[in-house]
Amino acid sequence: MTAERLLVIGADAGGMTAASQARRRVPAAELEIVAVDRGRYASYSACGIPYWVGGAVRSVDDLITRTLAEFAKQDIDVRLGTEAVGLDLAAGTVTVRDADGEHRLGFDQLVLGTGAVPVRPDIPGADAPGVYGVQTLDDGAAVLAALPDARRAVVVGGGYIGLEMAEAFVQHGLAVTVVEAGPQPMSQLDPDMGALVGDAVEGMGITLLRGERVTAIATGGDGRARAVVTTEREIPADLVLLGLGVRPNTALAADAGIEVGATGGIVTDARMRTASHPQVWAAGDCVQTVHRVSLAPVYVPLGTHANKQGRVAGINIGGGYATFPGVVGTAVTKICHLEVARTGLREVDADRAGLRWVATTVESTTRAGYFPGAKPITTKLIAEKRSGRLLGAQIVGEEGAAKRIDVLATALWNEMTVEELSGLDLSYAPPFAPVWDPVLIAARKSWDAVELDVQADYSSQS
Repeated sequence: MTAERLLVIGADAGGMTAASQARRRVPAAELEIVAVDRGRYASYSACGIPYWVGGAVRSVDDLITRTLAEFAKQDIDVRLGTEAVGLDLAAGTVTVRDADGEHRLGFDQLVLGTGAVPVRPDIPGADAPGVYGVQTLDDGAAVLAALPDARRAVVVGGGYIGLEMAEAFVQHGLAVTVVEAGPQPMSQLDPDMGALVGDAVEGMGITLLRGERVTAIATGGDGRARAVVTTEREIPADLVLLGLGVRPNTALAADAGIEVGATGGIVTDARMRTASHPQVWAAGDCVQTVHRVSLAPVYVPLGTHANKQGRVAGINIGGGYATFPGVVGTAVTKICHLEVARTGLREVDADRAGLRWVATTVESTTRAGYFPGAKPITTKLIAEKRSGRLLGAQIVGEEGAAKRIDVLATALWNEMTVEELSGLDLSYAPPFAPVWDPVLIAARKSWDAVELDVQADYSSQS
């Protein structure tokens, strides 16, 4: 019997998790597994790149989650430096380019794990030498190589990756400017919570320019970036980092006729099979998913989702049954001494979903106020009017703050109301929390706001 071939494009979280799960269920005699990737690394933690650049992670090897030798023991053939440049669904082939030129690989099942690419603004100089995105280990290595010759860095965009990289540059002694087009950094938060992050960024000695749009990247006689031009000024730079987020890398899929959704991500069913072809699956940062609160299609590129989606795809390819249930948009990061977390909908998201809501923000401490090391924490909840259903939450605080978002994400997942949330039996001891945990205080205040809103509605109708 001739073994079928599973071909995986993209040798990182989504693709390699799918490959590993499929192998667990089907032996090599029945299923050959080949994975191709244009980069030099496979199966790594892209989220760790800012900490590698900043020095908290000492070696690139620490970011590798599984080696090629480990994949070989599973009879998974990983071919790095091999770029997929064409996909023929009718013929069941992928054209790849490697050191020996172009050739075709056939497949019986295909997993698209092509990931994402950094957003590059459509402005002069965006592709100049000295302008960097950070999405792969190769990108991180390029930034590290540029640091010894740099004294001034400009980061375009004040989101997660932009601020994490800004902090990494400060740790290398660079003068750092962050240019943010919005009124506050961290647009993943509501502006009032983003302002807290902005204050912390400035407190670290970073120049934060709010409400300025980058119009060009000026280059010198050697063609390299020398300055960032905004609507207000020109900022000298030895190194420019694009922190504008990422977009799904779906050109290969779209060119082959695979359906791409409104968010730009590949459309799949709950089992991670593409909507366009029964033998093609997709997982990770190239995929569109559904938000469990708004029920809208969303694009949320995170390693957590990539691994889960890859697991689901691999189980199904291997003859099992699994589904991916969607996301609530939970994310967390650390900016200098500040921990930042969010889940669910922001105010603007709730408006777009046509929901009526109330928002409540409370200040508290991460431990009992009298206990040494207690730090401030700000918790914001957004709840649906009348029903009190939790719609979203945001946390900004110091050590011990951010992981409280997981309680709120669990409540969102299970469609709890803030009244139900306020009665949760959460742990308490002075080294870990006040007797009323910040989550419980916020939930209680949020429920009070819901009740007041209901009473106001009744009063206006009477």
